[in-house]
Amino acid sequence: MEAIVAVFSDWGIGSEGTQQVVLKADRAHFRELTKDAAVIVGRRTLSDFPGGKPLKGRNNIVITRQDIEIEGAEIAHSTGEALKLAAKYPRTLVIGGASIYRQFLPYLQLVHVTQIDLAPASDSYFENLDASPDFLVREAGEWQEENGVRYRFVTYERV
Repeated sequence: MEAIVAVFSDWGIGSEGTQQVVLKADRAHFRELTKDAAVIVGRRTLSDFPGGKPLKGRNNIVITRQDIEIEGAEIAHSTGEALKLAAKYPRTLVIGGASIYRQFLPYLQLVHVTQIDLAPASDSYFENLDASPDFLVREAGEWQEENGVRYRFVTYERV
């Protein structure tokens, strides 16, 4: 299982349920990596998507405690249920939010990180993989810039 996340230099990922800085290059990278895959997302994070709807071209698994149906998505009420649903797909990526990332961290083999060289005030964080003995950098791209903001793509692998 994989995850994809954009993090700031302090490993912050958002504030009040949304990303403070959005890069076109990061969105394109996200679309490319998740295309035709299954994605696991929390219901609150889903509400931050365009129209609050599941992502097109992907098999959406939404984790929620609520007894609801979401058109275009499969519903899971626990980590275990989501893992069972994900098992039928060849590739699954966890796409957030913070509590969903924490729940699935033990199951992740690869984490695709967009490192953004800023540190806006965040209230949600991803595990600092640079400080984790469980992950090593598999591949690190060169620093790039978009609208004055430095970023790079880094893939971490469980050791």
